[in-house]
Amino acid sequence: MIIFDLKCEGQGHVFEAWFGSSDDYADQQARGLIICPLCGDARVMKAVMAPAIAAKSNSRAVAPRPETTTPVAANGGDEAKMRALVDALAQAQSKALEGSTWVGRGFAEQARAMHYGEQDRASIHGEVAPQEAKALIAEGVEVAPLPFPVIPPEAKN
Repeated sequence: MIIFDLKCEGQGHVFEAWFGSSDDYADQQARGLIICPLCGDARVMKAVMAPAIAAKSNSRAVAPRPETTTPVAANGGDEAKMRALVDALAQAQSKALEGSTWVGRGFAEQARAMHYGEQDRASIHGEVAPQEAKALIAEGVEVAPLPFPVIPPEAKN
């Protein structure tokens, strides 16, 4: 396994991702499967990170820092409550997308066509850059971001 710090181009969010190898990262990047978990931006690149340097064999081992094994919510809440909240949010998104059609990167074009009456209205979801989403909102097109990334149907096994 290899861990990379990744950064989205739109908002500059930095996040960590695990891959089986550098080739796995390159393959997923080329296929557009890597997206920012915070804003959904598909324009993601490797962020600058400190190199992992192995200790010399003749040096003394340094005691590892104790790490927190349980994440703590920002408000000091209970982990079980946070998990339940995230699960409920994920289920709500899944239910909302049941009758929706994946349109991928054609989302903005189709949303505009529906808004201006050039296409019948339907429930759709897809990918759009943050700047394009802002432009849609400025035009009065009703759009909303999804809290969790959606795996395109063609990318599912």
